[in-house]
Amino acid sequence: MDNVFSEDRLMNSAYLAEDSSTEQSLRPHTLKEYVGQKAVKDSLNIYIQAALSRRDALDHILLYGPPGLGKTTLACIVASEMGQNIRVTSGPAIERPGDLASILSNLNAGDILFIDEIHRLSRQVEEVLYPAMEDYAIDIMIGKGPTARSIRVDLPKFTLVGATTRAGQLSAPLRDRFGMLFRLEMYTPEELSQIVERSAGILGVNAEPDGLLEIASRSRGTPRIANRMLKRVRDYAEVKGGGHISREIAREALSMLDVDELGLDKVDRNILSCMMDKFAGGPVGLDTLAATTGEDAVTIEDVYEPYLMQLGFLMRTPRGRLCTPAAWAHMKKNMPVTAEAQIRMEI
Repeated sequence: MDNVFSEDRLMNSAYLAEDSSTEQSLRPHTLKEYVGQKAVKDSLNIYIQAALSRRDALDHILLYGPPGLGKTTLACIVASEMGQNIRVTSGPAIERPGDLASILSNLNAGDILFIDEIHRLSRQVEEVLYPAMEDYAIDIMIGKGPTARSIRVDLPKFTLVGATTRAGQLSAPLRDRFGMLFRLEMYTPEELSQIVERSAGILGVNAEPDGLLEIASRSRGTPRIANRMLKRVRDYAEVKGGGHISREIAREALSMLDVDELGLDKVDRNILSCMMDKFAGGPVGLDTLAATTGEDAVTIEDVYEPYLMQLGFLMRTPRGRLCTPAAWAHMKKNMPVTAEAQIRMEI
């Protein structure tokens, strides 16, 4: 039997290979073009203007939040607004302290260094980053053994922009060296509708506002998913709707893709159905749920559960996962008395 729990599923907010060309072309280049995250934009606008007036580099910035919300886009916008170059890398790509030293030594004054998944930097690499962030210098060891000596190399003043989906996994010394910390929030359907409308204009898609709102309302509050869904609905509309996206065409396309009105796909509904049909709604241990669904426990915990919990469909308890009354209602299943008793016990 095929495993339906694919990491390449449409509703996965993680970065997929198919997103590369789309995100580059649809990415806004200024704060004015960037939709949503008003508090973050307002703060960045003030700090950027202040830095430009002083002709100084920005303080280091940490962006954190769920995947697909625009952390990389914001980093590129900061570089554009500052009129500086940006160097993009990621935590897993910097394996040795020498790799980071090479990147830092090639920066020019005012440049932006963007490190995605910064929580995955090794401790040895972090040790090189501390003096670079604080003193704009790195210490390089020359030689080995008793004759080894350390040389301090000065760096131009640069801005580090770090992005992470797991701010709690950052070490305290690294986190404390960032002058600005911003959490990116999930987008409203109205904000996503504006994003999809802009993307449709760039892609030359003929769409009605109601059709775009239908796509936005099923996108889990994530621009990356919204743009991915727009491409799929566009393809459906070209074949079935004469190239025009109306609300009905959008609904038909998303129904074909097994995406319901709340943005749940076949994977999410299979998890809920498994818990309801085989375990009366729980409590179900994570390992038991993983064995029953044929999916890795870490994937369930990190990829599938967060959105179900945001909707209030799942509860994590010391004894396992529980389906809430809202989940039973959404799945149109009768909630057994035993499930109600379990929820009352946990509350």
